[in-house]
Amino acid sequence: MSTTTENGVGGSRNTSGEKTYKKTTSSALKGAIQLGIGYTVGNLTSKPDRDVLMQDFYVVESVFLPSEGSNLTPAHHYPDFRFKTYAPLAFRYFRELFGIKPDDYLYSICNEPLIELSNPGASGSLFYLTSDDEFIIKTVQHKEAEFLQKLLPGYYMNLNQNPRTLLPKFYGLYCIQSGGVNIRLVVMNNVLPRSVKMHYKYDLKGSTYKRRASRKEREKACPVYKDLDFQDMHEGLYFDADTYNALMKTLQRDCRVLESFKIMDYSLLLAVHVLDQSPKEGGEPGQAGGDGKRPVAQRVLYSTAMESIQGDGKAAEAHTTDDTMGGIPAKSHKEEKLLIFLGIIDILQSYRFIKKLEHSWKALVYDGDSVSVHRPGFYANRFLKFMSTSVFRKTQSKSAGSCSSVPYERDTCIYVRTFNWHTLCRMDLIYFVITVLFLARKLILTKKMLKKESVRPSVEFRNPNVALEPKHLSTPETETG
Repeated sequence: MSTTTENGVGGSRNTSGEKTYKKTTSSALKGAIQLGIGYTVGNLTSKPDRDVLMQDFYVVESVFLPSEGSNLTPAHHYPDFRFKTYAPLAFRYFRELFGIKPDDYLYSICNEPLIELSNPGASGSLFYLTSDDEFIIKTVQHKEAEFLQKLLPGYYMNLNQNPRTLLPKFYGLYCIQSGGVNIRLVVMNNVLPRSVKMHYKYDLKGSTYKRRASRKEREKACPVYKDLDFQDMHEGLYFDADTYNALMKTLQRDCRVLESFKIMDYSLLLAVHVLDQSPKEGGEPGQAGGDGKRPVAQRVLYSTAMESIQGDGKAAEAHTTDDTMGGIPAKSHKEEKLLIFLGIIDILQSYRFIKKLEHSWKALVYDGDSVSVHRPGFYANRFLKFMSTSVFRKTQSKSAGSCSSVPYERDTCIYVRTFNWHTLCRMDLIYFVITVLFLARKLILTKKMLKKESVRPSVEFRNPNVALEPKHLSTPETETG
């Protein structure tokens, strides 16, 4: 481990200029990831296949990897560390569900050096991409990892019912312990192929409060814009009727799943490739597949945007060609030909007490409907309404954006129209009043404790030369008054 020149969880750099995370250098972290996953996945192959049981979701396996090596682990030139694997059998099932074989998983992560990506948000997390463009490895906070563990049984049930989804696909949850520091990691699907140049990137939530990219973000080579930026730059993305209906049905189904888990504050990561602007333009510098083609030996099922919204597997495979690269064909309002890549991200945020308090405070200061943090049910409906009316549109629709043109959105539209704003304010005010009463009670109890402590010394400190009379003995003077 090396000392850092900046304070912070992510984005700090040591004296040699290398990025660090929790005082761990990026090179040491990448090496520990490859060694740990290589050992745990290899060791898992010796265990027989069986059905996933409830207790499998709560199993944590741990192995110590000293730098000098041991009977079970190889020697390495990184600091000693302990590698933990959460729910190994459950995640093995998830990988098998998406057609990921153990050898392919190991080859993708351990065969070539991991590629470090620039941090696209303000979370402070580090992102690593495998060289074959298949997997993203992201550092997560303790609360996020804990929430994912609790989510696993429901996530298992949802994937069994619907493997085609725009929700993140989790393939592994791990923890690296070194030098008294815990670094938690999650392995997910990669939404944006590096071999395709993304001309526009958006992080969309369906809210308007502070939903515009900052000046610093706009100065980047490939900035990530937000909701208000999208409305300024585009007049919607147009799809044919079948694609639009399939996309909206997938989004609606996914949002209902998130709502059932009490998840909010998620985003739709949307990337746009303009075919007319650069028909022969490759991806970003220094990336694999610079000839504009995704690696042919794609192993992960349902990994592309087009596959995620198609109902039939064979139909999806027909759409995933070298021309579309798995993107969804669309057009702009200027009739430009586009490829759309998208996925729902940041789903490990539950509507806990802190989030309720945050929403209550913002609702009192700003418009409660416009802030990002909101109750899961309202958040899902606002998210769907924004996507179905402002972002995605039909190319041939007589009544675009109306409830009648999208039958499966009818309930959503009715809900938004008939929603009582005064009811929302009363509910937010209740949260605020409860919080104030809780803090007031705590303040009163604290004052009482301080008062007792201030009285106590007057009884304890006396003149040592004066003897104290026992309380149970009384003098005649005291009895007669």
